[in-house]
Amino acid sequence: MLGSTHGTLTTDSRRARVIACGEQPSPVVHGRPADVDDLDVSGRPLYADAPDLDRFFRPESVAVVGASDAEGRPNTGITRQLIAWAERVGARLHPVHPTRQSVFGIPCSPSLADLPEQVDLAVLLVGDPLPVIGELAEAKVKFAVAFASGFAETGAEGAAAQAHLAAAVRRAGLRLLGPNTNLNAFEKFRDDLDGPAIALITQSGHQGRPVFAMQELGVRLSHWAPTGNEADLETADFISYFSEQPEIGAIACYVEGLKDGRSFLLAADRAARHGVPVVAVKVGRTETGARTAASHTGKLTGADTVVDAAMRQYGVIRVDGLDELQDTAALLARARAPRAEGVVVYSISGGTGAHFADLATAAGLPLPNLSAPKQAELHQWIPEYLSVTNPVDNGGHPVGDWRGRKIIDAILADPEVGVLICPITGPFPPMSDKLAQDLVDAAEQTDKLVCVVWGSPVGTEAAYRETLLGSSKVATFRTFANCITAVRAYLDHHRFVAAYRSPFDEAPRTPSPSFRKTQALMRPGQQLSEHAAKQLLRAYGIRVPREQLVTSAAAAVRAASLVGYPVVMKASGAQIAHKTELGLVKIGLTSASQVRDAYRELTDIARYEGISLDGVLVCQMVERGVEMVVGVTHDQLFGPTVTVGLGGVLVEVLRDAAVRVPPFGEDQARGMLGELRGRALLEGVRGGPPVDVDALVEVVMRVQRMALELGDDIAELDINPLMVLPRGQGAVALDALVVCR
Repeated sequence: MLGSTHGTLTTDSRRARVIACGEQPSPVVHGRPADVDDLDVSGRPLYADAPDLDRFFRPESVAVVGASDAEGRPNTGITRQLIAWAERVGARLHPVHPTRQSVFGIPCSPSLADLPEQVDLAVLLVGDPLPVIGELAEAKVKFAVAFASGFAETGAEGAAAQAHLAAAVRRAGLRLLGPNTNLNAFEKFRDDLDGPAIALITQSGHQGRPVFAMQELGVRLSHWAPTGNEADLETADFISYFSEQPEIGAIACYVEGLKDGRSFLLAADRAARHGVPVVAVKVGRTETGARTAASHTGKLTGADTVVDAAMRQYGVIRVDGLDELQDTAALLARARAPRAEGVVVYSISGGTGAHFADLATAAGLPLPNLSAPKQAELHQWIPEYLSVTNPVDNGGHPVGDWRGRKIIDAILADPEVGVLICPITGPFPPMSDKLAQDLVDAAEQTDKLVCVVWGSPVGTEAAYRETLLGSSKVATFRTFANCITAVRAYLDHHRFVAAYRSPFDEAPRTPSPSFRKTQALMRPGQQLSEHAAKQLLRAYGIRVPREQLVTSAAAAVRAASLVGYPVVMKASGAQIAHKTELGLVKIGLTSASQVRDAYRELTDIARYEGISLDGVLVCQMVERGVEMVVGVTHDQLFGPTVTVGLGGVLVEVLRDAAVRVPPFGEDQARGMLGELRGRALLEGVRGGPPVDVDALVEVVMRVQRMALELGDDIAELDINPLMVLPRGQGAVALDALVVCR
């Protein structure tokens, strides 16, 4: 096993360190300690067990530590609620208090050690839960809940106290919810609703209230996990658990901050494998972490940019508001997979249909024109002067009689149609009442999605409250925007799941020969020269120009003749970040005299600026192509991330880039290019030829391999520009910057 000659850890040693439980708890996979096949090349886990939370949500026995029945005490109300909850879930409840004989008539134990049986769950109504953790371990309690505040939410001192609590919980071998959590897990859920349920995860209990209230609209909820400060159990644990529960159709999350990026990705991967949609509001947008100023790539990506990209990468549907969260989660939980992707807008008003169709098309929903035979069929019931291409305008009167249902059935019978959306901007009885009933009746007879937007601000109409909300088949919305967001998420989710292949299954487990070649190049805490950085790229199979490093004008002339005119000359040194701004690049040199003069000028500038050089690069000049940037930065949550975007002088002006978190497959690399606003440049513009996209994708994949293998050794890597040549001619890294950690 080769190690670095400069003191960095090799990938193999990093893997050994993780398994040996050095800085972090040793990963557990399938109920056993992780071995090398469970870790990627950098020592990060590739799989994570879903915690068995059955006994948390449905315990057989519960201890309430600090239980009280004294009027006016906060613990009294909590105890009362827990007694009611335990009765609902069929659990035996045991109050624990050192000075009480009974609480609400239930015999009370003075301590956990005196409990009459082993309990599954302990609820801690104490100001400081830390002293109780040892008692929980001795009593072999599986789960605990800590409501106490005053931890990481209060600052550095509280964060230190929370770290002590987390360490004690790990030693005790139990799982803890909280601290700084609440009673949401013990709410009363309606048990009279059918169909797939929503499971709710929130870091702020109040922010989950709108989703919880959806039960009153007929939407089933099954669980609520208020994660609080996440000293132990975190959002990722509950996503993993919920994704394997057969009754759960969607997971709705309100997330203020992620505890661990890798855990979140593994949980999202588990949900994607099971086809369970995860819908999330992610707030707490943080400032970009400190980055080395030299890197273009670091300036392109902030913390929230990476979170957003990671969510898309694993199919997590990110929405902006709680209203979108509830509507999107409800639709995804209840709707079957689409039979087709075509969306048809059907209304009793041409203006309404046109307005909705404009918004839907702008949002990317596919609104195909109905076929000529289908239009002819619809004109049996709709006057000829009205448009039935899509949107379909019935003019109003047909909905008042037998024709209304015929129109709806005919649209749903079209094999190209998967979704029917009917915006009803306001109640107009009896037509709106009849239309609502026809839509509900049709939805009962079809396996396609029927959506209604009930636009009345009142919301007390019988057509809305009774007919539409009384149906579990019709998805009912109050706004155009929420309907469009939810339907787009519905189509995107099922398309994503159908094509999903877990990148963790294909992630490299062992270092490549390239990794071993590069160890002597690493300089911990230093920036590499361009020459050394290009050696690093070359070791990973990334093409660089023909070039030579020289230390005299005469050697520069000889190198130019070998490289071939015209040439580019650049000062090369570890201190140089942006050579162009300092005048340390000369391009288009075509003669020996120009090369000699350029060498003298470059070395004079470096001497004047106090820059130490390791030489001057004489490089092949590559002109024809599209300049891109490909790079690696280190995110504080997710570790190494890969960025691709438009490069050259435009990199910081346009800031047009896409990000992915390794590991990812070639399809994701191509997807990155599709996200760029300037992607048309790759296809050829103004008569220019299309560029070698395959070569660009290959570079992205090779850079990803570098990120996986060298991520702990490299703070930043920046290839700019990467000249992508015309199709079939490859891509060349014209410049590179590497900062070692």
